[in-house]
Amino acid sequence: MKFWIMRLEVNKMKHIFDKYKREIVVFLATIVMGMIFTAMNPNFLSWNNILTVFQKMVLNGVLAAGIMFTIITAGIDLSIGCTFAITGIAVAMCCVNGVPPILAIVVGLLIGVVAGAFNGFLVTNLKLQPFIATLGTMSLYRGIAYVVTGGTPVTNVPDSFRNIFNGKMFMGIRYYVLVMIVVFVIAHIILSKTRTGDNLYAVGGNEEAANLSGVNVFKTKYIAYIVCGVCASIAGMIMLASLGSAEATAGLTYETDAIAAAAIGGTAMAGGRGTALGTFIGAFMLAVLKVGMVVINVDSFWQYVVTGIIIIVASYFEFIKADFEAMLARRKNA
Repeated sequence: MKFWIMRLEVNKMKHIFDKYKREIVVFLATIVMGMIFTAMNPNFLSWNNILTVFQKMVLNGVLAAGIMFTIITAGIDLSIGCTFAITGIAVAMCCVNGVPPILAIVVGLLIGVVAGAFNGFLVTNLKLQPFIATLGTMSLYRGIAYVVTGGTPVTNVPDSFRNIFNGKMFMGIRYYVLVMIVVFVIAHIILSKTRTGDNLYAVGGNEEAANLSGVNVFKTKYIAYIVCGVCASIAGMIMLASLGSAEATAGLTYETDAIAAAAIGGTAMAGGRGTALGTFIGAFMLAVLKVGMVVINVDSFWQYVVTGIIIIVASYFEFIKADFEAMLARRKNA
């Protein structure tokens, strides 16, 4: 009896490892990276530095959680940094002009919904390639941000709004860390526990087959881009709460780190595969890398070089993995 129980447990652990092996490998690599940084500078493991890692992770994590949805559907959203900026500006203007903080947050979320829905319209109804469509809206949304502000930052955001995201809970941990965790929990539930999640994977894996099997492809893509827009808006409001001001240049190049986090975590750039846990770990790895490079006094410009290399390697890893799985399948059928 004990033998069968042990065998069942081993099989269960093997199943978990097979399901999350990419996430486990990336997490272990992050731990090793942290150990290397600690060996080079013991201050890396100080509590203040750990808080810095989480603070660095929050914005990219929330953005990555959103862009993961579009990548799973074999799409992309390059406009998240601009949605990020527009939301910050709009919410800042609301708060400065006396709008209650909760209502201002609702306005910010609605901006994310509208921006995401417009991207979804371009991709689904007008059948534009996601890269081209969101490249266009990236310029459009950034232009709107400049027109609205005239290039001048919106400042003096009241503490009544800032404390909602930027207030401290305990041990120096701020509320926006909790917001990020909630975003990832919701993303995990959607992807792994709902029909919507199944549809997202189906559309990304084979859009034509998904359509023939009864999946509403238009609705599914709209959901992916709206979720992405909402996440960008949430990140924009977190930044606004942290700085107390908003400007049209906010969010520049943020899409690069978000894509990198998703790719590192195992989200297939070709679509059809990805998990919230993997993206969370990917964002954590990037935060550890960036903070670690600062701690050991590496020039911050090298962060861009490293991020670019990581995106290339992570994407190429997916091709190697696909070829390896295809080879194993051929041998099994032979």
